[in-house]
Amino acid sequence: MDSDLTPASSPPPTAVGLEAVTVLADDVRRRLYGFTRRAHRPVTREEAAADAGVSAKLAAFHLDKLVAAGLLRSRYDSPDGVRRVGRKPRVYEPADTDIRISIPERRPDILAEILLDALLDQEPGEDAQSAALRSARCRGEDLGAATRARRRSGRLGPERSVALAEAVLEQHGFEPDRPAPAELRLLNCPFHPLAARSPELVCGINHAFLGGFLTGVQAGGIEAVLAPVPGRCCVELRVAKGGRREPSPAADTGPKEPGAMPPQDPDGAP
Repeated sequence: MDSDLTPASSPPPTAVGLEAVTVLADDVRRRLYGFTRRAHRPVTREEAAADAGVSAKLAAFHLDKLVAAGLLRSRYDSPDGVRRVGRKPRVYEPADTDIRISIPERRPDILAEILLDALLDQEPGEDAQSAALRSARCRGEDLGAATRARRRSGRLGPERSVALAEAVLEQHGFEPDRPAPAELRLLNCPFHPLAARSPELVCGINHAFLGGFLTGVQAGGIEAVLAPVPGRCCVELRVAKGGRREPSPAADTGPKEPGAMPPQDPDGAP
């Protein structure tokens, strides 16, 4: 199953949206952008300048700012499709970019993709909720496996597993908080307010998704547990039963023998 979830190295959608809105705060840029979208064809800077009532040079400056923000794309081409002698003009058209701004972060798209996959891949005799949970786990496993391949992670013990999960889940709007080295609380639910309408279904999907992520990334000694608390995500990441905690240096206050070797990192980190 292909997953188009936000890569861990990419900024979250809200950050991209805020950057785009900042660019569009300028009146001239908003008018140029609106004209380019309404044209439904590539436009030249001269055409855009005439509509905005500014010089072609100023229009080119603002159009290039819109390109840099990912709102427009540009190339050299004949706007009417007719080949002429000489250099082709630079033309502009809308980029295939969806701009979303949500504070706090909301990701109903992830939930919608999980439910769509569940509907398309539902097995004979499988009820809808079971299909949704299976789809959520598969999507989480895909994200975890892709993260592991990208990061080239070695063996992951509890602390390194939590550190990696923290970085990825931050990109997906969970607002992770790490009160202990091997514990992660998620202060935001990206699926709210849908979770409030059907907590058993949506929280179950969230739990399966995060559990699948830990499986896909091959996290060691960490599990996703349901721990509903008003005002935050219903899932926490904690040391699994039988999982090992890394020893705290401050915990060993006994005398050191000369030449004693330092304790080994359970994660295998150098």
